[in-house]
Amino acid sequence: HMIIYKTEAEIALMKEAALLVSKTLTEVAKVLKPGMTTMQIDKLCGDFVKDHKAVPSFYNYRGYPYNVCASVNDVVVHGFPNDVPLKDGDIVSVDMGVILNGWHGDHAYTFILGDTAPEIIQLVKVTKESLYKGIEKAIVNNRVGDISFAIQEHAEKKHGYGVVRELVGHGLGRSLHEDPQVPNYGKRGNGPKMKENLVLAIEPMINLGTKEVYTEDDGWTVRTQDGKAACHFEHDVCVKRGQALILSDYSIIEAAEKANANLNTSYY
Repeated sequence: HMIIYKTEAEIALMKEAALLVSKTLTEVAKVLKPGMTTMQIDKLCGDFVKDHKAVPSFYNYRGYPYNVCASVNDVVVHGFPNDVPLKDGDIVSVDMGVILNGWHGDHAYTFILGDTAPEIIQLVKVTKESLYKGIEKAIVNNRVGDISFAIQEHAEKKHGYGVVRELVGHGLGRSLHEDPQVPNYGKRGNGPKMKENLVLAIEPMINLGTKEVYTEDDGWTVRTQDGKAACHFEHDVCVKRGQALILSDYSIIEAAEKANANLNTSYY
């Protein structure tokens, strides 16, 4: 495996790319409401990124036909944007990548539209918590398995959710997917030892019910086997001594989310 460590100057550029994704997701948070379609989200995000002199990196990546992945309810990840109006009670993960100055940003956020079942709100809360539990372990001399274990421990062992096995987080840099892989399950002390300035996209994909998933005939859309809700959060994270540096920014998304009466932020 070829792990690529970044320089401080490169980390600064990667932070700009990650923040552009955060700013794009903030634009979604400002306007998202029942009746809107995920295709409208896709256009909004594509236009915003291009206006900021960057390129949406998912478009045409291995033939992927859209700017964003918009995964609603039982779709875990890689959902195609479509013209179906979102409705009260839906949860939607918007995952987006950009290339800015040659560097990739790639992160995701799950939004709750209006009132939904308490167990779904709890799933969103715990998935977001599990992301931060993983990030706490992204420090120098830890191993990748320490991140994986922390996420699984919180989501699966503590809360009984299904942690998806088929899809994993990953290194990030000049490419969208670099080594190492970052599973959301695993053993402490396993996997590559992390050194300073390794950049990872850490992304728990957590299911309300079974961990089992299937891919639709489109070759992309991943759904839960039991049709129950799935949740997905992702941050771009730089490994440092003592405490990880988070390159993306949820605070601006959350501020916009809280100001939007159509979105449910009761869980945080």
